[in-house]
Amino acid sequence: MSSDSLNLFSFKGKIRVLHLTWIAFFITFFAWFNHAPLLVAIADSLSLTKDQVKTLLILNVALTIPARVIIGMLTDKYGPRVTYSLLLAVSSIPCFIFALAENFIQAAIGRFLLGFIGAGFVIGIRMVSEWFPAKQLGTAEGIYGGWGNFGSAAGAMSLPTIALLFGGEDGWRYAIGITGIMALVYSVIYYKSVTDTPKGGTYFKPKKIGGMEVSSPSDFVLLLIMKIPMYAALALLTWKLSPAGVDMLAMPLAIAIYLSLAALYVFDAKKCYDINKEVFVKLPEPIHRYKFKQVAVLNILYFATFGSELAVISMLPLFFSETFTLDPVKAGLLASAYAFMNLMSRPAGGLISDRFGRKSTLLILTAGLAIGYFVMSTIDAEWPLYLAVAAAMACSFFVQSGEGAVFAVVPLIKRRLTGQIAGMTGAYGNVGAVFYLTILSMVSYETFFLVIASTAVLGFVTLLLLEEPEGQMAEVMPDGSVSLIDVA
Repeated sequence: MSSDSLNLFSFKGKIRVLHLTWIAFFITFFAWFNHAPLLVAIADSLSLTKDQVKTLLILNVALTIPARVIIGMLTDKYGPRVTYSLLLAVSSIPCFIFALAENFIQAAIGRFLLGFIGAGFVIGIRMVSEWFPAKQLGTAEGIYGGWGNFGSAAGAMSLPTIALLFGGEDGWRYAIGITGIMALVYSVIYYKSVTDTPKGGTYFKPKKIGGMEVSSPSDFVLLLIMKIPMYAALALLTWKLSPAGVDMLAMPLAIAIYLSLAALYVFDAKKCYDINKEVFVKLPEPIHRYKFKQVAVLNILYFATFGSELAVISMLPLFFSETFTLDPVKAGLLASAYAFMNLMSRPAGGLISDRFGRKSTLLILTAGLAIGYFVMSTIDAEWPLYLAVAAAMACSFFVQSGEGAVFAVVPLIKRRLTGQIAGMTGAYGNVGAVFYLTILSMVSYETFFLVIASTAVLGFVTLLLLEEPEGQMAEVMPDGSVSLIDVA
């Protein structure tokens, strides 16, 4: 076994932590998308309209936008062990709220709150980066992300069957309630089983909490620009829920939310300035700087990759059901093929990135996903079903490998900020999901897939600005000495 290889059959040391952490992520995704394969039963049970069903899909990914940023900060400050355990425990509550819902409003509240569990991903990114060296990091992060992401596919394959086993109109409620129990139980297991760093390791924390540190005035401006889409996505959701959309929010309340978002952005900008005002007077020493444009490029790429994955796994069972006139169980099983690819695709993206370079890997994979979604836009009832499933799986390979390649770069930018960088990049995935699902609510499936393909082309162009990570990054030890961490 070479030093670059990972013995995944081991359950000791860093491999043990990797396995325990991807299982935590798996459970978050299993719970987060527990509704997708059960939508037909849920809609029948609660007498939901098509617009209300599509609104639930958007609500499911909305709260994850601010949640990933907040959880990223908490992870950097308090460590992944405590943060992951608390997130799992608290997120079991909205699972139970949704399972007990008697109408659309109650279901919408449960779905909105459950979006918080989607922030679990960024916690594991920091945990894995603490345990693995740069030469193995892309592969390890890919395994964490890919095997964890498989939770949505596992839900699509198993939850309809679980619902049928319980039977009756309430079968879906038991299936969703079980996912909440899983999250609650595993929160205790994870807390008792892991540590934030290997024995003797140093957990580097941000100098200040409440906003991301940057290295120059121009980076500060770019940070404020990159925050705008996150607030815009929440404004878009508000519009969708206002009288202009599904009329869930009264117009005065919608206007109040718009004003609150604007005020929150100003407050956020002020907080970021307070943390970074020193850079307007004196730049940090070169060894302590990083380029925020690296983060901005990764944000845009994750918008197109993970954003599209979230949107597609939310709608694909319905797409197959309507296009090929399938029953919900069969449609859910076939649609799970898209997320099933996570088992190999995301680790493959990280592995290829480790071996052949971060930037070149991302360029190839981004081009592939643009072509993949263009092909999916041509699927209709005339296609053989097996060919449609094959096209979805081929597309998902490039999407999920691209996600793995993005997060092969994230931990190599600035170690003590890894949670915040992962949080912001991860949040952009949810910004993409809200954008794509809003588009889906207004256009045909064909146009929906074409829009995703177009944003992937934009991501490819932006990627030309990315710089290949090289050399070392510096972090200050508690005793004031400087520690150099390899990034290549």
